[in-house]
Amino acid sequence: MRFILFGFLALSPFLILAQNTSKPTDTTGFPCSAKVIGADTIPVIYIGEVSVWGNKSARNSAEARQWDRLVRNVKKAYPYAKIAGQKFNEYNQKIAGIQSKSVQKALMKQAEEELEAKFGSELKELTITQGKILLKLIDRETSNSSYDIVKDFRGNFRAFFYQSFARVFGYNLKVKYDPLGEDADIERIVLLIENGSI
Repeated sequence: MRFILFGFLALSPFLILAQNTSKPTDTTGFPCSAKVIGADTIPVIYIGEVSVWGNKSARNSAEARQWDRLVRNVKKAYPYAKIAGQKFNEYNQKIAGIQSKSVQKALMKQAEEELEAKFGSELKELTITQGKILLKLIDRETSNSSYDIVKDFRGNFRAFFYQSFARVFGYNLKVKYDPLGEDADIERIVLLIENGSI
């Protein structure tokens, strides 16, 4: 009896080990598709779009302040540009089904009044620089300059009037967004905002 008990105790670590090895212990992997090339199996993993930027380190404190100011201005203007893009698409869909020009005009006037009531006071608090950035970002979100949007929704005369008035204050409603050229830094900041880095 003592011999059997001693044998059982001596073999118990091996029995426990045998039970544990029957279960998969490595849970760090994840399922993915694979491609067989010759005798090798290569995992195929698709990742989302990745933006690669050059080193944007400021050479001096003035450049660092300029970059910080641009980041602050873009972060202030970007939410309004997103709203403008959403409203542009929303009203484009509403207008698409309406044949009557007078009903379309009335709908656009209602949209203008709604946006003015909701965001007018906030937009008046934007600085000139933030306003210029907003105009570019609206073009980025809608693929239409602010001038074209006003012309399409409110008519040529209203677009001309707004453009003339804007020029007095240093704005240009016809400005286009150039993410690979003049507005590359703004595009970089927007992408950083969208992926939650800043």
